[in-house]
Amino acid sequence: MVTTDATPATPDTAGLGNETLALPNRRRRQRGPDRPPWMEQPNPFMTALKAIVLILIVIIMLFPMINVFATSFSSYRDVLSGDFILFPRHPTLEAYQAIFKGGIVVRALQVSAGLTIFGTFFQMLFTTTLAFGLSRRGVPGTRFVLLLIFGSMLFPPGMIPMYLLVKELGMINTFPSLVAPGLISAFNLIIVRQFFMNIPQELIDSARIDGANEWHLFWNIVMPLSKAVLAVVALFYAVGIWNAWFNAVLYINDTTKWPIQLVLRQYVLQGSALTNASALTSNQPPPPAATTQMAIVVVATVPILIVYPFLQKYFTKGVLTGAIKG
Repeated sequence: MVTTDATPATPDTAGLGNETLALPNRRRRQRGPDRPPWMEQPNPFMTALKAIVLILIVIIMLFPMINVFATSFSSYRDVLSGDFILFPRHPTLEAYQAIFKGGIVVRALQVSAGLTIFGTFFQMLFTTTLAFGLSRRGVPGTRFVLLLIFGSMLFPPGMIPMYLLVKELGMINTFPSLVAPGLISAFNLIIVRQFFMNIPQELIDSARIDGANEWHLFWNIVMPLSKAVLAVVALFYAVGIWNAWFNAVLYINDTTKWPIQLVLRQYVLQGSALTNASALTSNQPPPPAATTQMAIVVVATVPILIVYPFLQKYFTKGVLTGAIKG
């Protein structure tokens, strides 16, 4: 009996060389086991180039900030020398003593802090409650309210109609006029609503079976599960209130109710002098305008710089999870 070999014939690869056969394996090793097939190992040259570009961007961003901080702590002769200050040769606190003795900056900081705390609280309260109502299935009128919200994004009211509305409500020269016109942000509302809709419906149904009403669902289940997006939206609201100054120009006539940003605009951009800026001691000249202005800039910026790093970790998780389904 004659037997035949069932093994199929293979092409002769003797002439291809070992390097040609090892090329796919080499590329596979470069990609690594955890990388998708379309992502190869980064090129060392491109990695170094990206690092250099990022370092340059950081230097460009930090350069003016360092100058502002250094100028605010500089002495009278350092500023009058005309040199670009990156490190104070004779550091002093005269500018900070001047602005805090005047009382204007202290009062403006108190106004801004109060507006930021209470304004953020009420904005978060109205935004989360409305977003929760719009995220529930079967609520009548949800589509109509959403159309109104999208319409407010596409066709915002003008300055004159908004001023007339605030005037008719009797809020001219009052603190609510600085918060009420922007009580609910349509953008933030949509983000919070989408986050609420991503919460598993089975969890809501099980809570209803246990006897929870809508109020308990909101406070005891939805809100604790939404800490990431709530932290991000609260930071958006707080930074917006802290940096706002245009509403104060329109609605506030009493200078004792000015927030810190309006004081910053008045004494830095317009070059006005603080009333008690020279009330230090009689045997030394008042601090120059440059140090006083930079000190006000530092005082108006430091609170946000302190709060921002603690909430930055929630940015990616909160915004992306609230904006992407799944």
